[in-house]
Amino acid sequence: MEYVTGLGEVLWDMLPGGRKLGGAPSNFAFHAGQFGLDALAVSAVGTDDLGAETLSELRSKGLDYIIPRVDFPTGTVGVTLDEDGVPSYSITEGVAWDNIPFTPEIAASAAACRCVCFGSLAQRSEVSRATIRSYLAAMPADSMKILDINLRGHYYSREVIDSSLQACNILKINDEELAVFGRLFSLPETEVRDRCMTILQRWGLMCVVLTCGVGGSYVFSADEMSFFQTPSVMVADTVGAGDSFTGAFAASLLHGLSLADAHRRAVDVSAYVCTQSGAMPPLPERLTRF
Repeated sequence: MEYVTGLGEVLWDMLPGGRKLGGAPSNFAFHAGQFGLDALAVSAVGTDDLGAETLSELRSKGLDYIIPRVDFPTGTVGVTLDEDGVPSYSITEGVAWDNIPFTPEIAASAAACRCVCFGSLAQRSEVSRATIRSYLAAMPADSMKILDINLRGHYYSREVIDSSLQACNILKINDEELAVFGRLFSLPETEVRDRCMTILQRWGLMCVVLTCGVGGSYVFSADEMSFFQTPSVMVADTVGAGDSFTGAFAASLLHGLSLADAHRRAVDVSAYVCTQSGAMPPLPERLTRF
């Protein structure tokens, strides 16, 4: 079996309408798995009731996981939505996903991993950062390693981002994060294409994916550029939309689609997820067939 893995935080989004299971890596794995891939969530939860509920919820969604139970509380995030459905987050510290152990079972999954998606948030703690780096190092040389940078609050640093870029071959970033990134790495204030190409070349990446909300999205590689407008839809909330984009994009590439066709699929999937509540809605078959 070859896995597509979401590696990092698994948590409960405490939404105004109630709590829903989320966390960017598990969202990614759930959506990648809807395209017929062997998806896996790798994280940690507590020995508390929320930890048990997390594992039960993942099972009910049909998502395989390697999630050790550790002596820290299961992660929660307070989520508030503005009038456009755009979320703001209050992230609890010192939780289980800050303490993901690199177990033999997790190491074995890394050796069989075709594609991983990881971010900066789960690297805020030394324990999980070491596990993520060990996982990336144990993966096959020709595997796909996606850094969905996910800058949250103050939970990132130049060093963590630089080491993550050295370990990945695809970067996904949004326009607000690109501005922060530019300041951290002293990129010139040029057009987004030039800044993304600078990142692509400096870190030797296969491609850079840039999402700009209602302003559309781009995929840049060494020899092509793809742009699609963001479809106009009735938004329920945007929680998990970016993760569904990444999951659909990765799955499409693994199924042999071109960068542009993978991009198109990702745009359509994330637009649909915006019309649904929560981060892990099931996708209609029209969006998952190849």
